[in-house]
Amino acid sequence: MITRRMVLGGFLAGVALPALGEGLTSSPRPVPRGGHPAPVPLGDASALVAAAKLGGEVAWVVADARTGAVLESRQPDLPLPPASVAKAVTALYALDRLGKDHRFATRVLATGPVTGGMVQGDLVLAGGGDPTLQTDQLGDLVARLAASGLKGATGRFLWWEGALPGVEGIAADQPEHVGYNAAVSGLCLNFNRVHFEWKRAGGDWQVAVDARGERFRPEVGMVRVGIRSREAPLFTYDRGQVEEWTVASGALGKGGSRWLPVREPGRYVAEVFRTLARAQGIRLEPGERVGMLPPGQEIGRVESAPLPEVLREMLRYSTNLTAECVGLTASGVRDLEGSARAMSDWVRASFGVEFDLRDHSGLGGTSRVTAGGMARVLVQAEREGRGLKPILRDVGMKDDQGKLIEKHPVKVLAKSGTLNFVSGLAGHVVPPLGRELVFAIFSGDPARRDAVPVSLREEPEGGKSWTRRARRLQGQLISRWAGAYG
Repeated sequence: MITRRMVLGGFLAGVALPALGEGLTSSPRPVPRGGHPAPVPLGDASALVAAAKLGGEVAWVVADARTGAVLESRQPDLPLPPASVAKAVTALYALDRLGKDHRFATRVLATGPVTGGMVQGDLVLAGGGDPTLQTDQLGDLVARLAASGLKGATGRFLWWEGALPGVEGIAADQPEHVGYNAAVSGLCLNFNRVHFEWKRAGGDWQVAVDARGERFRPEVGMVRVGIRSREAPLFTYDRGQVEEWTVASGALGKGGSRWLPVREPGRYVAEVFRTLARAQGIRLEPGERVGMLPPGQEIGRVESAPLPEVLREMLRYSTNLTAECVGLTASGVRDLEGSARAMSDWVRASFGVEFDLRDHSGLGGTSRVTAGGMARVLVQAEREGRGLKPILRDVGMKDDQGKLIEKHPVKVLAKSGTLNFVSGLAGHVVPPLGRELVFAIFSGDPARRDAVPVSLREEPEGGKSWTRRARRLQGQLISRWAGAYG
């Protein structure tokens, strides 16, 4: 089932954990004929915690996945920030409230008949809160409209983003320039980011801002980036008719690129749609935002994948915008914190567990969950046939050289989460034979996190090494449990 080399050398792929075997106190025992392995006595894990030198607090629970019986725990009722492990709760919530067949749709409406290729009235781009919409999909939608003979509209080009409330950024305690702290809107594109590229050209810089996909690369005019001769601050931002960024030249080298957030996603999507339309011979006036969706005939649409696939990608890539759009859609509440409270209420009603969630992604630092509560949610959801195992990523096992072991017999289906000086991991340990386990591990030093100035929180001093130690501890614990209980 589990060879000594696998256990001693394995570690969780995809989350940069160290060798799982480093914390194993004894090798897994063989299964006697007709029975289960005898329990392996374990020493106290406090030495592992002390060796990690994390500061703050560490909490965990490992339980029998079938019965929910707790096999080992440390501070199971201590509330700690979940980071992106919160997305596992959001996925359960969305599947329960929206159903597995739910798809997000972005539509094009005509308020009058189409005659001679012209809409006799207004053309409306109506968002449905799709967080996964990409430029290539929008370009293909425009191409279908052009192929149908559409040439323009006699009236206005309108855009509507009211399917979801507007939020300029998920978490106020994150730096302004990080692309993962996206704005939320009923119209989304490229996770509400623009692509900024720079090249050194003699004594000057060449700068491009676009909404690139694989096949379409429309320029964006509503965002402008200037390079300034300075060392700090790295970025400045000014919100106006044009979103103005400046970047410190001292940090740029000879060239590179990164994604920057946009704070008016609806206007961004409308501009890109109009640019793509113009390239296809469809002439539209500059877009105007409308607060109420006008009645009209649908003449085109693009849909997301079914909800389970959207959630699978959210859990795999930890996309914060997807979590917020999905959670807001599921709750129907018009503000982010109120929507997160509604999800906390659902957890209490469905699982009897007290969580204090302030968003759906875990990006903010004020949410609190417990290891015991998280394990209970996972166990009960699986028992009731609505668990996350089909969409959780198998993070895999690696050998002692750091290489992925192909066809490893043990699966670790889990969701990780990381903030500055906060780390979490929760999921299932699934051996080919023997007992399946559910676990939740949370480590956090919120006081140290809060002491870092917001402008430095993209990469604070000591943050990477702290995260490595936290993940090493997670690996040691999972190895310990797989060997003793699995």
